[in-house]
Amino acid sequence: MMPGLSSRFSRLPTAAKLLLFISAALFPLGLALVWIASGGIRQANNAIQMRAEAQSIAATRAIESLIARDALALRIAASGALRTRSDDPCATAAHSLALSPGVANDFALRDSNGLLLCKRGDFQTQRDNLLVAPGDIRMWISPADNHVFVRVGVAGGMATGSLNREQLRSAALGSSGELDRLAVSDGRAEILVVSEPAPSATEGSLRQWRYPIANGQLAVRISARTASITTAERLLILLPVLMWAVAALISWFLVDRLLIRPLRRLQGVIGDFQPGDDPLVLPRKLGPATEIQDLGNAFVRAVERIDESERRMGDALEGQRKLVREVHHRVKNNLQVIASLLNIHGRNVVTPDARAAYAAIGRRVDSLAVVHRNHFAEMEDGRGIALRPLLTELAASLRASTPDSARSMIIELELETLSTTQDIAVAVAFLVTEIVEYAMLRKPGDGVEVTLRRSSDLTARLSLASPVLVPDGDGDSAQVQFERILAGLARQLRSPLDRKLGRYMVDLPVFPAN
Repeated sequence: MMPGLSSRFSRLPTAAKLLLFISAALFPLGLALVWIASGGIRQANNAIQMRAEAQSIAATRAIESLIARDALALRIAASGALRTRSDDPCATAAHSLALSPGVANDFALRDSNGLLLCKRGDFQTQRDNLLVAPGDIRMWISPADNHVFVRVGVAGGMATGSLNREQLRSAALGSSGELDRLAVSDGRAEILVVSEPAPSATEGSLRQWRYPIANGQLAVRISARTASITTAERLLILLPVLMWAVAALISWFLVDRLLIRPLRRLQGVIGDFQPGDDPLVLPRKLGPATEIQDLGNAFVRAVERIDESERRMGDALEGQRKLVREVHHRVKNNLQVIASLLNIHGRNVVTPDARAAYAAIGRRVDSLAVVHRNHFAEMEDGRGIALRPLLTELAASLRASTPDSARSMIIELELETLSTTQDIAVAVAFLVTEIVEYAMLRKPGDGVEVTLRRSSDLTARLSLASPVLVPDGDGDSAQVQFERILAGLARQLRSPLDRKLGRYMVDLPVFPAN
């Protein structure tokens, strides 16, 4: 190849190089084969198959014509013989059949009840109990003596004739001489009429046909071997296969050398690369394909941009995490300061109602602060707020803020280790706070039992039991307000509040178990 052409060829894309190689090697061969073999071989095969099928149809029609001709002649002869009521009806019928050339003269006559009247020739009677109505016809096969029997019904009786194997064979081969096998069947028995291969078709593909005759009472099954194509035609058929094999071999060789091996080396380097290690260094030899070299350089640039972007995102995420942590920390501190101020001001008030109001507000602010303290677990690793430590801390906080009259009140906890979101945790904390406060103010001597158990993969049941939850029938304003608050908190939990005697239960969503 000249230096100028070599330089131009090296600058071509790999797909163009591959196309040039395959076209130069296979285009002349493929064009010649398409022009010569595509139409001729298809037409020859179709012609051979159509000729074989036409010969099988001709043989079937010849057998059917032979049977129909003998049945018609037998019907005419028997009708005339039985109508004359002669002493020897078989002689009358035989005389009539003698006028029809090529018709068998062996037959039997029966009356309308099936009683044998007479028979002619070497005829073996069969199926004495088979009655055939006038105008009807019945056919069957006797494999013992290779005969096809025909029984026709006429006015005053029936006539039975037969055709032997040689008669059927002569009719079939007279219309088609290229049959490998021909058999006549009635569904129960079969006569093999032709059983040797035709001399002109000793090789080739064997085809079979089945044709019903005699209104479906008999069937002709034919096997014929179609002539095989010549050796030259086989070579013409195999040449396209050879062409594609050569194309595949050349394509594989070129693609392996120009694409696969360089891509595997590039894949190995990229697969072994770990972010944070040394910079990505490509192999020195990536083949003659300029696209692969450009792809490797693009990988290097993409990895550098991804590393830089990950560093910036990591820094931004760390700053955001610190900012959110600081915000929650400040919110928690502010809530604790508000709770402390409410506690201080509550000690300075004179009236018990005002002091109780300050204490109630302080307990709710403190429960919200407890939720914010436990919110750090959700921020750090996405596990959500753990309800067991949250409710444990909340119970301790409520016990610490109880009035003197409720110092002996017991808060019993039976909690499973479950986690949920901040919104659900806030509603749970307020729900527990409301019920515990209602108990310590209404019946300070009675305790509260808090139970939390998983009810399904995504839900848990929170149960709070106390004697104060037993309705006393008064329905005062405090109780009505208490019920209204609990119903609102249950709506935040997206579940109805289940009220039973001395026990309130509600379902709340939780994270699935690990």
